[in-house]
Amino acid sequence: MTAPAKTHEVHPALDTPLLHGLISARSPLWTPTELRTLTSTVATRLRTPLTGAAEFTEPQRWWARLALTDEVELWLLTWLPGQQTKPHDHGGASGAFTVLFGELAETYRYPQGPIRHRLHRTGAALGFGQGRAHQVRNLGTTPAASVHAYSPPLVETRQYTSLRDVPNEIPALPHPRGPHQ
Repeated sequence: MTAPAKTHEVHPALDTPLLHGLISARSPLWTPTELRTLTSTVATRLRTPLTGAAEFTEPQRWWARLALTDEVELWLLTWLPGQQTKPHDHGGASGAFTVLFGELAETYRYPQGPIRHRLHRTGAALGFGQGRAHQVRNLGTTPAASVHAYSPPLVETRQYTSLRDVPNEIPALPHPRGPHQ
C-alpha cells in the first residue's frame, strides 16, 4: 500500500527551490513560531518576486495564495491606505504575518482578554495561536503588503461586528480535507 499523495501548490512567481524547501512536509501542524519564521524568511529572501507579484485594487484588498501544502497555507496581501479587514478569527488555525513593506495597524484580542493595539512596520513579524481574533488596517498614507501563513490550511474565518463580540472560547472549525486524506 502506498502513502497518500501530499498537496503541494506554489504560485508561479515563487516557484523556487527555496520556497519548496521552506514548506516541505513536517509534523501535521506548524507552531506560531514556525509560521512567523516562515513569513519572515519568505518576506526577506523572496522580496523581489513578491514585490513584482503584488497588485493593488480598490475597493477591496488584493490577495494571492503563494503556497499550499497539507500542513500550511501561505498568502500575499496588499493594502491601499484605508483598506482593512473586518474583525475576525482564523477558525482555530494558528497564524503569522510579516509586513513586506509599509505599515499595518492591528487591533487584537484573545478570549476574555483586553483589546490591544499594535503598529507593525516593514519587517515586523508575529506569530499567534488559534485563540486570537484581530482586525488589520492600513492607516498610513502609502500602500503596504504582507505575507501571511496559517496552519492548518483552508480553515474558515469567523467575522465579528466588533472585537468586543469575541466569545469566551474560540473553538476550532473543521477544515476541508482533499480526497488524499
